[in-house]
Amino acid sequence: MSHKHETIVKPFSDVHNKEGTILATLLHDPTVEGLDVALYMDGSASMEDEYGPRGILAKIGGVRNQVEPQMQWMLEYLATKDKDGVLRVAYWATGDGSQIEVVGDLTGTEAKNYKFPGPQFYGKGTVMLPVLRDYVSHIRTQAEKGAKRGLAVIITDSQIYDPGDVKAYSQQVAKEIQSGRLPRLNFVLVGVGDSIDENQMEQICHEEYPGVGHLWCHRVADRMEEMAELVAVLVDETMTVASGGTIYDDKGSVLKRYETRLPAVLEFKVPPGCTSFTLEIAGQKFTQPIPEEDHHDDDDDDDHPPPPPSASSSGGHGHKH
Repeated sequence: MSHKHETIVKPFSDVHNKEGTILATLLHDPTVEGLDVALYMDGSASMEDEYGPRGILAKIGGVRNQVEPQMQWMLEYLATKDKDGVLRVAYWATGDGSQIEVVGDLTGTEAKNYKFPGPQFYGKGTVMLPVLRDYVSHIRTQAEKGAKRGLAVIITDSQIYDPGDVKAYSQQVAKEIQSGRLPRLNFVLVGVGDSIDENQMEQICHEEYPGVGHLWCHRVADRMEEMAELVAVLVDETMTVASGGTIYDDKGSVLKRYETRLPAVLEFKVPPGCTSFTLEIAGQKFTQPIPEEDHHDDDDDDDHPPPPPSASSSGGHGHKH
């Protein structure tokens, strides 16, 4: 890389100056400062074909693990939202269908190196309450370390066995959020394939709770290959603030206003001689020095997760706020 990297101020991950046009990539949405993210992947027996064969069979069978690349992509993307880029990852619906196999706390920057061969014991059912209990207990611990908000992404390819328990527990969680005993939480539920029960998902996700609103949102992906993209769309819709933001130059003049939500990459022009710009969002201000001009297009962007897909590509399946 021939250009000199100046200081990059959070929440930006990358800032380029091309003849007075600034391209600033957001590392994460600054309004979700302190967000803790977890990813729960369905480990029930119906998923076994998607993970493909293991061990020696994986080498000779030529059958691809369809889940692994999607999990790597999601991990890399979700880490851009997480407060420290480390996500709790677990398989759920394992063993008798109510067990959880925790993969570990994984960093998004190393996502491409992780292997996801599937759980040790594929589950005989799809019981979701243990996932919620696991995440709530995890977020209690994280809240003591400064987490201000929580997000659990849950993937399933089956009908859920215990929707009544899930709804009752969600009600309890909402009360704790309202009373301040838990930070604000959201659950993103993505169903994959044709064995899921979308009516059941809608009943869980449409519920509104006093003082909290929606805890859940969901979409349905027809194929495993669409899963990561749908997660990105839903997380963006759920986590991005509607208030938008304003960009000022170093003299305090407004350069650009975002009325609704911030895109992943902010693009705007600065006046000649301007040395920095400030992003104001939800009352917080972030001032970023402007780097020297780029004299060529960089090809060093491969390290970043793909930009979040636009909501229009999701096919509009399921519930939207």
